[in-house]
Amino acid sequence: MDAAREAISRGWTKKREELLRSETRRPWRSSSPDSPRCLTHLVTPLRPSVPLPNLSFRRRGVPLLRRCSSQSSPQTIAAPNLDLDPSDRSCATRNVVEILQERGLVESITSESLRSACSNAAASPLKVYCGFDPTAESLHLGNLLGIIVLSWFQRCGHKAVALIGGATGRVGDPSGKSLERPELDLDTLERNTAGIKDLISKILGRKLGNEDISDDLEAKPHKGLIFDDSFVILNNYDWWKDIKLLDFLREVGRFARVGIMMAKESVKRRLTSDEGMSYTEFTYQLLQGYDYLHLFKNMGVNVQIGGSDQWGNITAGTELIRKILQVEGAYGLTFPLLLKSDGTKFGKSEDGAIWLSAAMLSPYKFYQYFFSIPDIDVVKFLKILTFLSMEEIEELEDQMKKPGYVPNTAQRRLAEEVTRFVHGDGGLTEALKATEALRPGAETQLDAATIEGIAEDVPSCSLSYEQVLNSSLIDLSVSTGLLASKSAARRLMRQGGLYLNNKRVDTEEKRVEGIDIVDGKLLLLSAGRKNKMVVRIS
Repeated sequence: MDAAREAISRGWTKKREELLRSETRRPWRSSSPDSPRCLTHLVTPLRPSVPLPNLSFRRRGVPLLRRCSSQSSPQTIAAPNLDLDPSDRSCATRNVVEILQERGLVESITSESLRSACSNAAASPLKVYCGFDPTAESLHLGNLLGIIVLSWFQRCGHKAVALIGGATGRVGDPSGKSLERPELDLDTLERNTAGIKDLISKILGRKLGNEDISDDLEAKPHKGLIFDDSFVILNNYDWWKDIKLLDFLREVGRFARVGIMMAKESVKRRLTSDEGMSYTEFTYQLLQGYDYLHLFKNMGVNVQIGGSDQWGNITAGTELIRKILQVEGAYGLTFPLLLKSDGTKFGKSEDGAIWLSAAMLSPYKFYQYFFSIPDIDVVKFLKILTFLSMEEIEELEDQMKKPGYVPNTAQRRLAEEVTRFVHGDGGLTEALKATEALRPGAETQLDAATIEGIAEDVPSCSLSYEQVLNSSLIDLSVSTGLLASKSAARRLMRQGGLYLNNKRVDTEEKRVEGIDIVDGKLLLLSAGRKNKMVVRIS
């Protein structure tokens, strides 16, 4: 057995030297602290052609990695042959890494060979995975980049794998965190896992024309859910639940070098902090690395993607694959974190995170967040967050510089494209309808359903019918909390900024009449274009 391994190692060393001599060496510079200055030492062929020992992952009572005997038949690691029919034919003719780099979606790659692997028409499509820990019932805007990059691979003919961390979510990734994540109970984890699974399936499935595939989630709550040949959703708890600690330490842990693990930037930062780092968090990179090993070995997944703060976790996986399976061809790609032009984190509002689930943030408010992006950031986010062609984005950028440009045209396109991708055509229609109906001065006739649709996103109060009917609008704007004082209400009214049900109020004598009460139960007060108050009448 030792002789066989030595022969394999010699073969790959020779192949690596040949490739390094023939490959053009070009440093890949990255702002990620964990990223090396030059990654040409990782240049490797896409798939091995050398027979490998028969390694299999354990179930109960079976060793985690089974050594083959001299009679065992050898096997070769190779991604399965997928005959995909991508909807975007223009994308299928281009290298997906080049597309991502052109749009600002590449921070680092572990090997320049990934580019050639994406362009090799004779090879099987790549299988690309991104992990999502179930720390909440919904993903947020920071997670959207991972889904977008997966979708680009999907559109270019490759297979996307979304891995939900039902197991790793019980530990918590320390990357980018100053404190250890709070522990979640099992019911919360399962609820969060189901919510994220439903969300990802709708977003990635929607591209394929599947508007509602949530019924399948109930039928297969713990298994990989293959909705189309271009994407699959998995839960890493499905294999971690059968792994014993001693087996893991013996078969995997011995290949991890503590010095390398401690050199990761996320670890060094936490070790020097007042809070320090628990052993549980310290092992997270090894757990994520094993996920990649498992997916590579059992499903042929050969690319892992993640934010730039995931570089250390991703390379932990590629190293485990190289050391344990003694093969090359496992790649990693990171994308930049989503930042505004001033360097602050993008994806937060005054009310908190921008959630992707409509149950936690309405499509209307989601749309409004992108509609309010400043001009200095809008072109960057059109490239990163939409699938518009670069030519169309450049045309919008040119229009912004010309006289006669209608303000917020680019923002409107950004909001429409991102809302459609996340919430579908139905969600976009809902957002546009609410936006138009709630615009002060709009001609659209308001109804109770439209006002209720935004009631969770704006302040509201409840008053009795007697308190509202025949009351002065100046008094009502103060008693509801819309404005601080009657003098402020009068001043705003004289400036033309006080509205009742989107109609401008231009006289102090205006009183609420029965005809003003929408469907006999609601009023919408507006102070300017943004400040609103929904009045529920009991």
